[in-house]
Amino acid sequence: MSDDDDWNRDFDPRSDARERALNVLFEADVRGEDVAAVVARIKVPFDDLTTGLINGAAAHRARIDELIQTHSHAWTLERMAATDRNVLRIATYELIGRPEVPTAVVLSEAVGLAKRYGGDDSGRFVNGVMGAIARATRGGVGD
Repeated sequence: MSDDDDWNRDFDPRSDARERALNVLFEADVRGEDVAAVVARIKVPFDDLTTGLINGAAAHRARIDELIQTHSHAWTLERMAATDRNVLRIATYELIGRPEVPTAVVLSEAVGLAKRYGGDDSGRFVNGVMGAIARATRGGVGD
C-alpha cells in the first residue's frame, strides 16, 4: 500500500477505533507496561469503542492469550511479532466479548490491521490463527 493509498482510504470509525486500540496494546506490550499506564499518558480521550477494545483485551488477556497459544500451532506468544500478537488479542476479544460483531467482520478487520502494520506474512498468519479461534469460540468463520 502506498502512502497515497493510505491517505485516500475510506474512513470507518470502527476500523479507526481498532487501530487506536492496537497502538495502545502494542505500546504497552513492547514497553512491558500495564495498559492503564499507557492510556493515562495519552491526553486525547478515546471513543467508547476504542476504550472497550482496550479494556476488554486487557481484562480478558489470560483467556485471550490461552486461545491464541492453543490455536497458533508451534508459535509461542513470545515468538510472534508484537504487532501480530496484539492484533490477535483485539480480534480474539471481539470474538469472545462482542457477540454482536459478525465473525467475518472481526476476521477481515484483523487481517487488514495485520497487513497494514505487520510483516509480509502477517495477514496470512493472523487469518489462519483467527480462523481457528473463530471455529473454537463461535463455531465457524461465516457466523
